[in-house]
Amino acid sequence: MKAKIKIGWAEESITPDKKIGLAGQFYERISQYVETPITVTAMAVEAGGEQMVICSCDLVSVQDNLLAEVRERLKGKVDFPLEKLIVNATHSHTSFVYDRGNSCAGLGGSAATIFQKFIPSGMIYQPLVDSSDAMSPQEALTFLADRIAKAVKRAWESRDDAVCASGFGRVAIGMCRRVCFTDGTAKMWGDADSAAFTHLEGGNDSGVELLYTFDKDKNLTGVVANVACPAQVLEHRSFVSSDYWGKTKKYLREHFSDKLYVLGLCSAAGDQCPRDLVRWVQPETPINDPNIVREHPRDRRADPSMFDVKGAEKIGRRLSREIIDVYGELEDYFDECELIHCSEKLNLPLRTVSPEEAEIAERAFREFCRENEGKTVDYMDSAMLYVHAGTLNRYEKQYSREVFPIEIHCIRMGDIAFVTNPFELFLDYGNRIRARSLAKQTFIIQLACGGYGYLPTEKAERGGHYSAYVSSGYTGHEGGDLLVRESLEKINGFFKKA
Repeated sequence: MKAKIKIGWAEESITPDKKIGLAGQFYERISQYVETPITVTAMAVEAGGEQMVICSCDLVSVQDNLLAEVRERLKGKVDFPLEKLIVNATHSHTSFVYDRGNSCAGLGGSAATIFQKFIPSGMIYQPLVDSSDAMSPQEALTFLADRIAKAVKRAWESRDDAVCASGFGRVAIGMCRRVCFTDGTAKMWGDADSAAFTHLEGGNDSGVELLYTFDKDKNLTGVVANVACPAQVLEHRSFVSSDYWGKTKKYLREHFSDKLYVLGLCSAAGDQCPRDLVRWVQPETPINDPNIVREHPRDRRADPSMFDVKGAEKIGRRLSREIIDVYGELEDYFDECELIHCSEKLNLPLRTVSPEEAEIAERAFREFCRENEGKTVDYMDSAMLYVHAGTLNRYEKQYSREVFPIEIHCIRMGDIAFVTNPFELFLDYGNRIRARSLAKQTFIIQLACGGYGYLPTEKAERGGHYSAYVSSGYTGHEGGDLLVRESLEKINGFFKKA
């Protein structure tokens, strides 16, 4: 049944006042300065006694323990069920390393942590940078949980009568980052300038789902934008940044108002990136990523480097212009709607490895240790052996558990649907959900309420490499198929009842 809509907004800074460890790469990085502020933005929606609270964070992921800490801080301070709280990440690689507790028990933790678990005690791992003067992971966890909870509480308490209008835009931001070759293999960031290159493994989605919110006098208060591309233009840099979302917010506020709220939501984009791997443009300054190597890069007339600030600015301008254009075309405003919110636990199958795969991984470690006995090892060694460490870790754990639970949210807001997942979900799964959804518009929110790594397609698993390795995530294509079915069953069930 339709009911009047109330919406509240809040934004809190999570910009640190000291150095922090930066999450999201094979090598260690410590922030040297703040390029742009990082924030958490919360939108609280209520209608007919039902609630939806979404909090988008400039983080690489939202692990189970961070979500639990936020909910614990909100107990007794807000009068909505805390299971209706969604906390998601934009997947910025220029934001906090924080204590993940046991959140990565199925993976073994970061690349360095996995590596150190398997190397002999006499072999010393040498970090790339000194982190002694940076915020500790536990300190960062406490800081983030406090700020996220504060944003949620403020948004909830600021609820007031509201008007909404949904729109649709189209912007070229995300592109497939997995390159396929004649031998049937695939590589993330693979070099397409090769006679063995056949095609990019997946497609891309230039669509942008948009929701605009207004106060009762139709003054614009906020924009929700759902984009199939993670915020990782600046992923290799050693500064704090909100990546292209910060630029988008800046341009929108210049056009509309400095009080405008922007809720950035990353759609299914596990195999997507801001870079065109066909029209490859080199970084302006070097990066330390063993997976991104171009022996003979060519000069291209294309976008600016999507490893640098110019690239993030370019995306910010593109996205903000489209949001402004669509705003000028809005027609269907509504101040009441039917709001239904279902949050549930879904058991997915743990992706397993065979004894033969485990033996190959163990042999690789033995050979490495024999060849490097007494030597100091670093992130390059960690990156090289990451897949083998993850394989051994999974082989050990798969005999004590065969499924793991995830939290998903399915929501109906008028003729709009929202659906969440805790993965870097490959685009094909999102396409299947959108194509079969009975909603007029479907917002897909990945990296929400948990961080369980990549969820690759069957084709990607066959191709291999990072993002499709067992060590890259918890579940495989069987889990992806189940996630699609369950998401559609919930969403379409809401609309079949209409």
